[in-house]
Amino acid sequence: MYKNVFKFFFDTIFSAFLLILISPLFLFISLILILNFKGSPFFLQKRPGLNEKLFVIIKFKTMNDKKNIKGELMKDEFRLTKIGGLIRKVSLDEIPQLINVIKGDMSLVGPRPLLPEYLSLYNKQQNKRHMVKPGMTGLAQVSGRNLISWNEKLELDVKYVKNQSLALDLNILFKTIFKVFKFKEINNYNNNSVEKFNGKN
Repeated sequence: MYKNVFKFFFDTIFSAFLLILISPLFLFISLILILNFKGSPFFLQKRPGLNEKLFVIIKFKTMNDKKNIKGELMKDEFRLTKIGGLIRKVSLDEIPQLINVIKGDMSLVGPRPLLPEYLSLYNKQQNKRHMVKPGMTGLAQVSGRNLISWNEKLELDVKYVKNQSLALDLNILFKTIFKVFKFKEINNYNNNSVEKFNGKN
């Protein structure tokens, strides 16, 4: 009942309320980034969602578009700006995903949406993470985040899919808030490469 009906209304209503509540902060960050990047404050990228259907995820932009002599984008650590690093440190770059939740692309809680190129790397069990909408936060994010392996993260994603409940979602949300304010296990910008996912590093 919860995952098929109530979760949708909980996600939509709570996200809309939260977005209105923090709208001054949203506008302030947008203005700072517009001045910093001299353009759009948003980072848009396609990610696989429910049933692997691609959607456009919205995040605050934290990296510039610097390229090397070959005309290729430089590595993330060379493009992350000072203001972008600060925004990431307190996870404020994730705020625009509330729009994704309101649109129905994402949920507040669920497996984090990874890159499309990872789709071919999942085994049958791991691919079950796409049986639900991706989330702004998830079980893996409050269970070690960068301190656990990719396989452990994917196992936790599937565990969440099998055990969805209001109690579990609230528990994950409260733990997420605690970790953000404690700056614990903040996502490393160089920790999401396909090579690391595929066990090559």
